[in-house]
Amino acid sequence: MDVTNSIALVTGANGGIGRYYVEALRTAGVSRIYAGARNLNSLTNIVAIDPERIIPISLDITDEQSVTTAAATYRDVTLLINNAGIGLLKGFISATDFSSARAEMEVNYFGTLAMCRAFAPVLKDNGGGAIVNMLSILGKVNFPMNASYCASKAAAILMTQGVRAELAAQGTLVVGVMPGTVDTEVSRNFPPPKVSPKVVAQEALQAVIDEVEDVYPGEQAKEMAAQLLKDPKALEKMMATMLPS
Repeated sequence: MDVTNSIALVTGANGGIGRYYVEALRTAGVSRIYAGARNLNSLTNIVAIDPERIIPISLDITDEQSVTTAAATYRDVTLLINNAGIGLLKGFISATDFSSARAEMEVNYFGTLAMCRAFAPVLKDNGGGAIVNMLSILGKVNFPMNASYCASKAAAILMTQGVRAELAAQGTLVVGVMPGTVDTEVSRNFPPPKVSPKVVAQEALQAVIDEVEDVYPGEQAKEMAAQLLKDPKALEKMMATMLPS
């Protein structure tokens, strides 16, 4: 896919990886970038990078009306980057209630699915285009310190596969991005190795250009993906030693 002069929309553009997606798209020559966030004020510094090409938009992917309005308004989008996500560092049994698990599922699964559903006809009208879903290698093996987040990403991985199948006929590329630990504020207390958010965004965009459906940015994700093929139970047992406090 030639991303030059395409029109992109990035959800969670104010987050730890979102800014780097915006910058990578700008560097690639995208003609317009809709930077989405719930709070428009949080996008001020990002828009300042290139006010002519970066357009701030109010968007809450957990709000059906907000998503519907965005799809009806930004009818020129050809590249949708579903970057918005949350991880609340809760276990399954140790969590005091279901609130964190529900919140993670609402954003990481239902919110991402809502964006895919709303923009599928937009992409079709514009020749097919592409969807990039920010997933995680932890959707393929559980990390007990962030257990319910992993479950939400597992749901999102299978959703991505299903959306890919349904949109193939209209020529829409659907890319799943599965990094390991990304070097953002959320993971500040996690041990290395960590992949920089800049590398995540760059590898994801390169996957769109090369039409690669699954990409594993960073050393950790690539090694874990290989181990999941070789000995998934050994990886599961190793991860099981990292319990929530």
